[in-house]
Amino acid sequence: MYKHTSNELGLNLGSTINGGALAPTVIFLFKFLTFQYSTQMTIQSEETLSRNEFLKNLGFKGAALVALYCSGNALTSCKSDGTDVTPLATDIVIDLSATTSAALTKANGYIISNNVVIARTSASATYAAATIVCSHEARNEVIYKSGEFFCTAHGARFTNAGVGLNTEGKAGLKVYQVSVSGNTLTVKAA
Repeated sequence: MYKHTSNELGLNLGSTINGGALAPTVIFLFKFLTFQYSTQMTIQSEETLSRNEFLKNLGFKGAALVALYCSGNALTSCKSDGTDVTPLATDIVIDLSATTSAALTKANGYIISNNVVIARTSASATYAAATIVCSHEARNEVIYKSGEFFCTAHGARFTNAGVGLNTEGKAGLKVYQVSVSGNTLTVKAA
């Protein structure tokens, strides 16, 4: 594998740090290398690295590492897609005998209606409902899996009561009151 030096790439890291900002070329190069390296890491291993370990593996050390951390948005982490939890305007009413709600006939089955995940939490016909919008990044990726609400984006986990079960889920999840009368399930507007 051929390695480029900073001079071959036309970069002089010592002179590009100016008042705490990095030259656009360095930021572009960092983002390109980050993408290339992260793609290789994903293919080769499921091991998780901290941001600092990742940058050190890329070869950034000392002043260059500090400069990257101080460069502002070059190292942004998870971002929201701009979706906020919108309160329900009216109750959600589900006919449990309808084919569209067939997933609710078995434990851990769920449906999504009006941006609310409605799940059957047990074989004894108990139900829970929560927003589809994850509190970790405000992404519409919450599902019901293995007895808990789960965000498919970054693995945030929540109890049926909306309590976070891991770091990504620490902010909790908006849940709704559910009632059942005969074949009618109602998710109460908040």
